[in-house]
Amino acid sequence: MLAAYVAVTVLAAIAYTCAAVLNLTHNKSVAATAERLRVPASWHVPLGLLLAAGSLGLVAGFAVPALGTAAACGLVLYFLGAAGAHIRARDTRLLAWLNWAAFFSLSVAALVVGLAHHAPW
Repeated sequence: MLAAYVAVTVLAAIAYTCAAVLNLTHNKSVAATAERLRVPASWHVPLGLLLAAGSLGLVAGFAVPALGTAAACGLVLYFLGAAGAHIRARDTRLLAWLNWAAFFSLSVAALVVGLAHHAPW
């Protein structure tokens, strides 16, 4: 279980760090998606900071398990909110939903393996 926990957590932390950097640097693809979803450009930095905090929290979870669990829960909620934005904008693009599904699944996987690894049983 340790290997799965470390692998999923590190992969998730890397993925969310990359996503945070793209948000914080106002990457063209992120800006285009935000415009399509009618998300204000002023939200790029706060959303990027949330992703960065989630990534940092996952890594900190190696030392403080409750922090990792809280970060994974926060990322699950973040991507549920992102799904809401896609639904609100009536986004039917398959690639957008595949991207969302990958990030959401990774956050759920990080939460599940973290809870399984730190379970008292």
